[in-house]
Amino acid sequence: MPPILERTARRLHRPVGGWPRLCFLLAAILVVTAHFLPLWNLTMFAPQYPDALRLDIFDHALVGGNGGQDLKEINLLNHYIGMRDLAIEDFTEFQWMPFALGGLALLFVRAVVFGTLKEFVDASVMFVYFGAFSLWSFGYKLYRYGHDLAPTAAVRVDGFTPPMFGHKAIANFDVYSYPQAGTYAMLGAILLVGTGLWMAWRAEDDVGTGVST
Repeated sequence: MPPILERTARRLHRPVGGWPRLCFLLAAILVVTAHFLPLWNLTMFAPQYPDALRLDIFDHALVGGNGGQDLKEINLLNHYIGMRDLAIEDFTEFQWMPFALGGLALLFVRAVVFGTLKEFVDASVMFVYFGAFSLWSFGYKLYRYGHDLAPTAAVRVDGFTPPMFGHKAIANFDVYSYPQAGTYAMLGAILLVGTGLWMAWRAEDDVGTGVST
């Protein structure tokens, strides 16, 4: 084995300290907490809806405002422009995302228990992949819903993409889209994972250079 690969292998299998483990344990708690909180919110204002229509997106469900009535109203409006109803069964993400969050939490706990730099790196890579894929999936779903319009719709509109972040005018609606508590919990987990990985990696650098911390 080349010397650089041998040194890397030794480094990855060294145990990490208590603070990085604590960061990953807290990250696991935040990831599980995100399952119970809304990840995103869409709010739609129009002259006929001065109080707005609201839709909260969880990792497993769509929840309309006003006791669920807003989701029914949104689907009624979608029917007029030829957009498919927002139905839970059409969102395949709802089938795998809760399990993915649970799997990530278990990976973080596994890293804490085994406590080697390798486990920390593996869990971090999977977390980055999950976050990037989830954002791509969300954006692609928004694009498809706004462009796959039925040509026989009562009201014809050009294809559009609802905003993933910020404001967009669609017909006579002002649509606002912003992350909610669940996403902020995930962002907190990202910060904790990054901090824990940096601390573990820096500690290995200090060991390699003979620096005492």
